[in-house]
Amino acid sequence: MTNSETMQAEAAEAEAKRQTDKPPDPYAEVRRNATGGKPREASAISLRGVQKHFPGGVVALEHIDLEIEAGEFFTLLGPSGCGKTTLLRILAGLEDATGGAVAVGGQDILRTPAHRRSVNTVFQSYALFPHLNVRDNIGFGLRMRGVDRDECQRRVDETAKFIKISDLIDRDVAQLSGGQKQRVALARALINEPDLLLLDEPLSALDAGLRSQLQVELSQTQQRLGMTFVFVTHDQQEAMVMSDRIAVMNDGRIQQVGPPEDIYERPANLFVARFMGHTNLFPVERTGDGSLDTPLGSLTGCGDCIGSHVLIRPETIELLPPEEAGDNRFRARILDRLYRGAFAEYQLECGDTRIAAIVSNRGQRQYDPGEHVALTVDSSGLVFLDE
Repeated sequence: MTNSETMQAEAAEAEAKRQTDKPPDPYAEVRRNATGGKPREASAISLRGVQKHFPGGVVALEHIDLEIEAGEFFTLLGPSGCGKTTLLRILAGLEDATGGAVAVGGQDILRTPAHRRSVNTVFQSYALFPHLNVRDNIGFGLRMRGVDRDECQRRVDETAKFIKISDLIDRDVAQLSGGQKQRVALARALINEPDLLLLDEPLSALDAGLRSQLQVELSQTQQRLGMTFVFVTHDQQEAMVMSDRIAVMNDGRIQQVGPPEDIYERPANLFVARFMGHTNLFPVERTGDGSLDTPLGSLTGCGDCIGSHVLIRPETIELLPPEEAGDNRFRARILDRLYRGAFAEYQLECGDTRIAAIVSNRGQRQYDPGEHVALTVDSSGLVFLDE
């Protein structure tokens, strides 16, 4: 481009800015990607054979293979000590892998120091600077990069408006609630426009109501930006509410990867089923006539289903009057009924076996403790599992 063409382009840009009287939006390109095109390919993540062994033979991660798509809200879910935070720290450059390869946007990042990665992290403790106010906390990263003062202030104001904390911009950090601190930490992480945002249990210290509100806000923010979020939590409900896909981890290994409905409705093994809160898990043995022998009784219509245990999800169970007969119906006694608003949760006793059922409170007969019912199992909703 010639000097004349450059000057014309700059003049046109200045005129456009004067006409609209609006500063450039630092998230305009990202937002276009989120609503009218593909997310930035630079934010796709590939992990191949990633390992982390600590001295003394402690294995934190073992052969982690994972592909996270650009623009995906991806959650690492598992109990304490499963390796999820270690994996997040490797992505952030705060921990070295002892084996394997990690690429972001197709570029190997294992040898790239943390401060040179297009990655930001929101920590559980927020990690805000107590001696700085909200404005200076948000703009800290820009100042460290040498962004001039006016540009820094403009982008801080834009980001605060985007995260809806403009009214807090001049407050001291000590004057903020937990939810407000979390929003400030998110704004500080987003202002540098990273390709990848890592979130390490950022909502765990908040009360239930605020936590639910911020779950929605985080999910909406990610959708508006089209940025890749990798979220760490041990809370199953939180993972299912917020995630496009979930990786369930245990003992440094990935047990299952899939969308929330697959993880809950079709767990890959007994660990995943138990961790997702399922209690209706029963051992099975195949009989000579093709039926399955369970602690409830004989199950029919299961075809060639293979597994050492069967999962009967409580919402797939139907409760009928005790005189109703048929296949896969078992006489049971109501032990307890818990009111859950839109539905009732029943605890039942079937012989010596306890089982839970969830029934809608609308248009369904309600049973009281001590009553007998016919507990009906739909064979199409059964899941067969092994360890």
